[in-house]
Formats: sequence, structure tokens, C-alpha cells
Amino acid sequence: MKLIYIYILNKTKFLNSQQKKCLVMKQYNLLIVDDEQRFADMLAKRLSLRGCHCDVCYNGQQALDRVRQKNFFLILLDLRLPDIYGIEVLERIKLISAMTPVVILTAHGTEEDRQACMQHGAYAFWHKPLVIDELMSILARIGEMCP
Repeated sequence: MKLIYIYILNKTKFLNSQQKKCLVMKQYNLLIVDDEQRFADMLAKRLSLRGCHCDVCYNGQQALDRVRQKNFFLILLDLRLPDIYGIEVLERIKLISAMTPVVILTAHGTEEDRQACMQHGAYAFWHKPLVIDELMSILARIGEMCP
């Protein structure tokens, strides 16, 4: 078992320390950024029941501050935030933490928004409502991203 553990860690040097830790512990540290507080809090609660630890931010600036302070396995980012549009938040997140996958989760995104997000490094672009099992599948896939 120890040989497999070492092999996995050696194969994931490009991942940040939080992502490496999650591969071993199977617990994901996520950031949810959404101005709809009730939605964000409920999503965090539902994900915590599946082994995820979730930080929640309700605007873009809070999210950027949190990303500067902490590594996340994945970030769920809404487009329509009260202070900074989600695409700009995505751009700034990628400057701070380029390897952290960001999933855009929006109720109002257009095809142009989707194209811009993917061009700026979003991992995926989803329309609300979120299907938790799809997100868990994405988390497992990210955990297996070994070169």
C-alpha cells in the first residue's frame, strides 16, 4: 500500500498541496462563490454530507481574498456577483492559483460567457441547478489527473 501512495504523490507534482492531500484523504476542500446566500449555504451543507469541506463567499472580492489565503481543490464560481463579474474573478483566480480547477455555476450564463470562461481557464461551465453526483464525478476525475 505504501508503494502505491508514493507512486501517486510522485505522479501529481503539478497539483497544489491541498489537491495532493485530498488524493490520500479523499476529503475535498472547496470554495463556493455565489451571492445567493441561501443557495451557497445549502450547497455547502449538501457537499459536507459527502465528505467535502466548503468555504463560502458571497462576492468576488471575498473569494479572491480567500484564494490568496488558502489552497482549494476546486472552486465553484457564479458569474453574477454583486461586486465583480465572474469572468473577471476567474481571471484573477487563475493569476493567484493557476492550477486550481474552477467550475462556473450560473443561472444566467450565455454562450458568449461560456466561451469566455473556457478561454480563461475554467474547468467546466454548468447551468444551475447543480447535480451533486456530477460534481462528485468531476472531483474524482480531478483527483485522478496524473500525468
